[in-house]
Amino acid sequence: MSTSVKPPVTASTGVEEPPPASTLGVIQYLGYAGGDAANNLTFTLVSMFLLVYYTDVVDISAATAGTLLLVARLWGAFTDVFAGRLVDRTNTRWGRFRPYFLFTAVPLMLLAVAVFSVPRSLSQTGSLVWAYVTYMLFYLMYSLVNIPYGSLASAMTQLPEERAKLSSARSIGSAMAIVGLVVVVAPQVSRSGNLQNSLTLTTVIVAVLGIALYAFLFATSRESVVRDAGKTTLGDTFRGVARNKPLLMLCLSALFTLTGLFIMQTLQIYYARYVLGNTDYTIVLTVLTTGLMLVVSPLIPRVVRTAGKKRGYLIAGSITAVGGLGIALSPPSVLALPLISFGVYGIGIAATQSLMWALQSDTVEYGEWRSGARTEGINYAALSFSRKVGQGIGGALAAFGLGVGGYVAGAVAQPDRAVRAIRWSTGFGPAVFVGLGALLMLAYPLTEQRFQMIVRDLVDRRCADATTEAVTAVEVIEIAEDDRQA
Repeated sequence: MSTSVKPPVTASTGVEEPPPASTLGVIQYLGYAGGDAANNLTFTLVSMFLLVYYTDVVDISAATAGTLLLVARLWGAFTDVFAGRLVDRTNTRWGRFRPYFLFTAVPLMLLAVAVFSVPRSLSQTGSLVWAYVTYMLFYLMYSLVNIPYGSLASAMTQLPEERAKLSSARSIGSAMAIVGLVVVVAPQVSRSGNLQNSLTLTTVIVAVLGIALYAFLFATSRESVVRDAGKTTLGDTFRGVARNKPLLMLCLSALFTLTGLFIMQTLQIYYARYVLGNTDYTIVLTVLTTGLMLVVSPLIPRVVRTAGKKRGYLIAGSITAVGGLGIALSPPSVLALPLISFGVYGIGIAATQSLMWALQSDTVEYGEWRSGARTEGINYAALSFSRKVGQGIGGALAAFGLGVGGYVAGAVAQPDRAVRAIRWSTGFGPAVFVGLGALLMLAYPLTEQRFQMIVRDLVDRRCADATTEAVTAVEVIEIAEDDRQA
């Protein structure tokens, strides 16, 4: 089911017309930023530190952990599709998306604690079973929060610049959460006398903060874009996605981009620890690769106005690839060179990520224009599915790279070939995969001008539908009156 905001009635014709596109206030931007901060409090913990936890605390081998990451994240891709279909059928007095921020936040946060709390009393097999079950349940609950969150932007406004601002806001919230977590957790990896206890305590604190941020998002967000109340079948939904060429191109690009991003994100702590020689450099690298979102994201609306989303995305992906090449080729003995390369990568990936969300929102209108059905949930789920597949492949490739390189879990120093594997994978991975993701977008068909045409056409359709409904209602009343008089 769906919900919609009732359009205003004009005084001259008595016909309902679609409301004007919504502008948003500061409180909406803050709430939306807080929502992605909450998302990343848990997601960053598992994406950046779970492999270290599994290999160095739970004593799961790198190859086995890599398989676990791949299986769980591919599972998460399918739970995204399930969540997208579910939210498109939701209808409550609070809207389609907002209720999920209330009712799934607590289970999600409790599962995050469970993921980092493998009981030491378990056997090796028992620990692996615990890891699979908790991580896969975590992904299910994460889908039931993240898919409504990502879908919400296209339901809040249709104005391209407002959507760019929302995209910037989520990137800023994400960056603040990621940098904050790394500052807290990275020192624990090298200094904590009991890493198990310190990580469990950290996730409990994260859980409390995340629940508060989701409640703030619920309180500040509104769904204002009119949506056809008609139902769509599962077949209609997937046919609509299959006909949505901009969405399919963006999904394919996202798969490659996220593969490269998660190779980097998974190996970053290993790069700091073994290539640069100090785990504390993880904080510096995270500021460069993620913290720069705080600088880049506010500029995205200007990029959209001047270059457009597609061209901006192509440029950002190219910058990311150049940064990756620099990371792989820079000698760690000259510290400034890898740090500069990480900074170049950070600028590129920050812009790429922000523009990806803005592009996704536009594919919702294209899908509605093409099929007549507005399905924000499944559109976002399709993109998230591709991202999760990329995350799974990227995390697995990172773990397998450690295994092939001869990584020794928990060792103070690693063999030279393991250090080379970490360095080259951290750099060449993003360079190759993000670069391919950018090249694919050369075929992306939705320009700024075409999007504006589509929005105008959708408004005209709604006006025409409203006029037809009004005329039909008048005719029914006239027939009833004639029958009464007869």
